[in-house]
Amino acid sequence: MKILEISGLTKLYNNGRGAEDISFALAPGDVMGLLGPNGSGKTTTMKAIVGLLYPQQGAISVCGIDAIAEHERAMANVGCLIEAPALYDFLTATQNLRLFARFYPNVDEARIQEVLRLVEMERYTKDKVRTYSLGMRQRVGLAAALLSRPRLLILDEPANGLDIEGMIYVRDVVRTAAEDGSTVLISSHLAGEIQQYATRAAVMHNGRLLATDTLSNILTNHETLENYLVTQVQNYRKNQ
Repeated sequence: MKILEISGLTKLYNNGRGAEDISFALAPGDVMGLLGPNGSGKTTTMKAIVGLLYPQQGAISVCGIDAIAEHERAMANVGCLIEAPALYDFLTATQNLRLFARFYPNVDEARIQEVLRLVEMERYTKDKVRTYSLGMRQRVGLAAALLSRPRLLILDEPANGLDIEGMIYVRDVVRTAAEDGSTVLISSHLAGEIQQYATRAAVMHNGRLLATDTLSNILTNHETLENYLVTQVQNYRKNQ
């Protein structure tokens, strides 16, 4: 069974931008980097998968469940961080996660403390979120996404606002999630960083999915993921 299957996914805005006819599937254990410049349709695709946008066309399945017709049941298998994390500024990180934990039947206090340690926020759990930097907020958002041990983890530019050290820890968090059994879909415009941990990659540009392949094939044929990204975009522009 595929963990995620999307077919013909289309969500276009009034200005014509968005994502059009997107199709791909992820198997258990896949870590796929969704690559492309800002405005390429990565976030739109992710928002449609988790129900933050309603697609005009296409099908979405999570763990074999129709994510449009049975949204709540499908999303029980998903953890996500899309754009800025939605946190209560007047609460601490722990208090925020306790609120989120109420949506899951098997998340206890031990799991809350475990994910805070995983994102290296245990020293700041008594501080209000309003005192956190952008990078610290991202870490709490990651902790919330991991809270339920999701079968599908969706991360939209999780290194946003992080320094080099923070980017390395995101890499470790993704690897740990995959080792724990999560399938991961992660968007970025940093091909070199995604190359460090992805097993697959896909390239988006102007709302279109240009190509997708395993990382091993990409490195064999293009040497680096960045070369693959540049080649796919250049070929697309030549054919327009």
